[in-house]
Amino acid sequence: MVGLYLQPEINNGNGMKIRHWLLMAFMVMTGSAACYASSSLVTYAVPEGAELNDDFTVQARQGDGEWRNVPSYLVCVDEVRGTQHCVEKASMATFDFSGKVEVKVTYNKGAVDSARIRPLSYGIPFQLKGKELTFTLDRPCNLSVEVNGDIFHNLHLFANPVEVDVPRKKDRNVVYFGPGYHTPKNGVVKVESGQTVYLAGGAVLNGRVLIEGVQDVKLIGRGIIDYKVKGGIRIANSRNVLVEGIATTQCATGGSDAVTIRNVKAISYYGWGDGMNVFASNNVLFDGVFCRNSDDCTTVYGTRLGFKGGCKHVTMQNSTLWADVAHPIFIGIHGDTKNPEVLEDLNYVNIDILDHREKQLNYQGCMSINAGDNNLVRDVRFENIRVENFREGSLVNLRIFYNKKYCTAPGRGIENITFKDVSYDGNRAELSIIEGYDEERKIRNVRFENLRINGQLITDDMPGKPAWYNTGDMAGIYVGPHVEDVTFVSTEGAMTNNVR
Repeated sequence: MVGLYLQPEINNGNGMKIRHWLLMAFMVMTGSAACYASSSLVTYAVPEGAELNDDFTVQARQGDGEWRNVPSYLVCVDEVRGTQHCVEKASMATFDFSGKVEVKVTYNKGAVDSARIRPLSYGIPFQLKGKELTFTLDRPCNLSVEVNGDIFHNLHLFANPVEVDVPRKKDRNVVYFGPGYHTPKNGVVKVESGQTVYLAGGAVLNGRVLIEGVQDVKLIGRGIIDYKVKGGIRIANSRNVLVEGIATTQCATGGSDAVTIRNVKAISYYGWGDGMNVFASNNVLFDGVFCRNSDDCTTVYGTRLGFKGGCKHVTMQNSTLWADVAHPIFIGIHGDTKNPEVLEDLNYVNIDILDHREKQLNYQGCMSINAGDNNLVRDVRFENIRVENFREGSLVNLRIFYNKKYCTAPGRGIENITFKDVSYDGNRAELSIIEGYDEERKIRNVRFENLRINGQLITDDMPGKPAWYNTGDMAGIYVGPHVEDVTFVSTEGAMTNNVR
């Protein structure tokens, strides 16, 4: 069923509202995005058929303009209670803006005793009056608004940049989903080479998007893939792919090259609900993504699920990770034992990790490299990573191991791993582990540069460290056998943990 086509409105900051389609027409005529006012706010109507959650009322305005309602959609998340997975109903709201915007969030379920806005590193000040939180944003960001410490019925608030270069609906290479609730035939949208699939703000797609065996394609917009759609976006054996601005459940990449995933939000609640996998792919960039998942948030594997080969040149930057189960970052477990592979040049830069909860000791680690299947993992960089007080797990887990449940051999090695400007603030971290397998399968050259644990700088020559202590003892990091050259150092002027 398709809902009413209701055009979004833009507020120019002076109380004047301009229909989005008029503004876009003017942009086409002038050939420039400069017609956008220096401050603008875009909200979208709810399509008939979409599910909402009334836990929160969300409103936004610019300057002294009128408050405008921002719909709050239903999304589901996974809470593990004991050993059981339980589906909980959370909220998601999204709008676009430039300049500054004031946001008001009203909690409708009862009294508000406490509140917070995460990532905490953003330091967003807010005013709490009764059941209302108000705060101001001066740049796009992906946030979690939490009341009374409840992280399972929170508000995921996605404040996007205003769109530019919106494709023309009548372009023969554009598949255009306007505002409304859309159910494609057989529940699938298959993208062809050279196509752009545009999912407009106010559009909800009840189906998967498959980018398979194609090249030069885009999936863009401000629309939503319905939370009930498992594996919302699949990129397979494709080249030159851009996915931008969409909210979905999962976005997996396999056997592909030259893939960019920007400002995509992935929230899952079901079993094996990994957020953004990479299998046997090269030159993959994740930029400004938000992952809250019921399994690993982001992974890099070799041969797996029909995709063959190693991985190189994978970067995730300016992003937020929240693992309700398993790892925020997980590398290395899958490959081709008979034809050993290399996973290399992997970079994780400027990332906030909001949570990690894993009771099974074999699957812990906010930043985890577990080399299996004869994989060699090398040249991995974790830089400017801020880890909040996760519920259960460990900060770092580097192991060459043989997990017979998933592997047919241990890994070959882990080499040249850098942790730079990594901080953890909390009191729940269990023991971190760095451990090789045997004399032929070692971990080599691990460098911690400006590691801070609850504000304390951890270095090999740190004050107060007894001479008979290993430096890792001061940070809760066990350095086991078959490991060479682990160092903890500080570098002048390197701390940038609270700067974005």
